Amino acid sequence: MNLILFLMAFCVGIAMSVQAAVNSQLAHAIGANSVVAALVSFTCGTIVLLGMALAKGGLGGTLAALASQPLWKFAGGFLGAAFVFGTVFLAPRIGLLSLIVLVIAGQLLTSMAIDHFGLVHMAMRKVSAVRMAGALVVVLGVAITLFGDRIVASMSR
Repeated sequence: MNLILFLMAFCVGIAMSVQAAVNSQLAHAIGANSVVAALVSFTCGTIVLLGMALAKGGLGGTLAALASQPLWKFAGGFLGAAFVFGTVFLAPRIGLLSLIVLVIAGQLLTSMAIDHFGLVHMAMRKVSAVRMAGALVVVLGVAITLFGDRIVASMSR
């Protein structure tokens, strides 16, 4: 695999954590309105993406092709909105670390299923026993991150 692509993916993870924290602070500053904070986040992102799309050569042929797409292919926008709203809503309630480790666990398990079974018309990439073991280590890490202090406290009584 390309090291630059791995580094880019790592940076996306950094951006997710920072985005959740920034959006949470925005929501707090505007009266704890998580929906409006998510809307502002999406609006800012839409403006940036529109500028990038126009700089890349416009939208003409792309917009025409959109009309022929099945509705399920637009679910990404709804899922993205749910993700942004969820992070804005949950970060101040459960903490950023708990939020992110649970997001990672959800992404890991869902991604494994999508790859293994070729769901959503993605290429099928069988999940090996070694990758399953790696996922188990991550899930155990999530459990330790979420409940480790309580486990240690209960053992020291």
